[in-house]
Amino acid sequence: MNIPILEARDVRKSYGRGSNRFDALKGISFRINEGDSVAIVGKSGSGKSTLMHLLALLDAADSGTILLAGDDTAHLRGSRLNKTRNQTFGFVFQQFFLTGTTTVLDNVMLPLKIAGVRRGERRRRAMAALEQLDLADKARNKAANLSGGQKQRVVIARALVNDPRLIFADEPTGNLDTQTGAVVEDILFTLNREHGITLIVVTHDEDLAARCDRRIVIRDGLIIEDSAEEAAA
Repeated sequence: MNIPILEARDVRKSYGRGSNRFDALKGISFRINEGDSVAIVGKSGSGKSTLMHLLALLDAADSGTILLAGDDTAHLRGSRLNKTRNQTFGFVFQQFFLTGTTTVLDNVMLPLKIAGVRRGERRRRAMAALEQLDLADKARNKAANLSGGQKQRVVIARALVNDPRLIFADEPTGNLDTQTGAVVEDILFTLNREHGITLIVVTHDEDLAARCDRRIVIRDGLIIEDSAEEAAA
């Protein structure tokens, strides 16, 4: 049996204490296989963004286990945790998180700089990622001068530059018009289907979720629907 790339076992997360306590996740369990495309769907406050942060090792669960390729991530600390995130995951967020005053190339090279890759190699790999996204001609432009669609493609290039096994996309088309959003979606699903990169999309957009192989619906911190379980039934 193949080991899933990600597995959550009875994962729980709360915020606050006493009467102010909010249980964001109340016991979440599921597996994601390498190469899958999975939509995590839910309304605001459902727990879907909390779950993504835990799966991406950006936050820690209060209890339960998250396994990455079969290994318990609770043992990851400090530089090991940062290295694992940097080398294994790519991130595409609605807000872009680009440094507008620096060039597109510098923005894309940032994960490689964090990883300690030499400048010449950083530049080569970043340019290759930009070429893949048809942005090589924008390499010297300031990020602030790009359109919304171009910014999101730069974000995808930055996510790809370390050859990730998995991309987390949090409302990746939320700030884009319908036509531009469709282009960004096509890029993400091409990376998934043609390059085998596992894709986890967090969204409230049902049309975007429908493009994924699997749909997990969260409400009030619990999974209320999982299309993989329905298919197996």
